Amino acid sequence: MKNKIYNHILDEEDIKRPIVKNSVKAFLVGGLICLFGEFLIFLFTNVFKIEKTTAQILMSMCIVTITCILTGIGIFDKIGEFSGTGTIIPITGFANSLTSSALESKSEGIITGILTNMFKLAGAIIVTAIVSSFIVATVIYLIRA
Repeated sequence: MKNKIYNHILDEEDIKRPIVKNSVKAFLVGGLICLFGEFLIFLFTNVFKIEKTTAQILMSMCIVTITCILTGIGIFDKIGEFSGTGTIIPITGFANSLTSSALESKSEGIITGILTNMFKLAGAIIVTAIVSSFIVATVIYLIRA
């Protein structure tokens, strides 16, 4: 009987999340970020006549730089609050996490604060990327051998 009453109280107090609305916002914002990246590639390849692989590298650099600047002035966090997971596209999410860590620990100094704390967060991501790359490269090498 106590469990039924407890579960009833929990059901009444449960926060109803607008899952569809949140998903649409995340999809739209993430899509706009990707669309902007594709626009940059188009701009670099067709207007500036840069090779596509170089244009892709430049696009990544631009997206990271813009994300860092927007994080630094507080705009990217507002975009993230609006869209939820829409801004966690790997390149923007990674740039945001590094910049946020650096900003939070800048009072501790450059070496002991910014550099140390910035890579505490990013360390797991970097290690995962390196190990995954090694495994995939090994598998590809063995398949082709």
